[in-house]
Amino acid sequence: MMTPTMFFVMGILQLSILTASALVPMKLNWKQDLQPLPKLVRQLFWVYGGYVVLGIVSLGLICMIASEELARQSVLSRCFCTYGLAFWGIRIGLQAVLDAKEHLTNIWYQIGYHSLTVAFGLLTAGFAVGALL
Repeated sequence: MMTPTMFFVMGILQLSILTASALVPMKLNWKQDLQPLPKLVRQLFWVYGGYVVLGIVSLGLICMIASEELARQSVLSRCFCTYGLAFWGIRIGLQAVLDAKEHLTNIWYQIGYHSLTVAFGLLTAGFAVGALL
């Protein structure tokens, strides 16, 4: 069973992930590397990224603002947790297949990468508990 404090901490964790997300376009040279692509494809790339950020912000803020309600295990709470489980479950699955090795050029990037993997796993587990138990 999830407590309000657990949901609140999950909200903070999700919002903290945005710090790493904000660095991705710069660290992966999106401006330069996407330049050869057609303008529409470049624009869609940014739109998709924006939707992911919006999803993370929404999940995080709802966990923080509605932690008491989420802990009550209502149908809506379980549905919300099922969405969070799907969102972070897919993301942890992608972590296993995305090849980031060439970008992990120093110890801080390696620590950050592995910390994100742990965070994705914790969020997946937390939402699984909220959805299923």
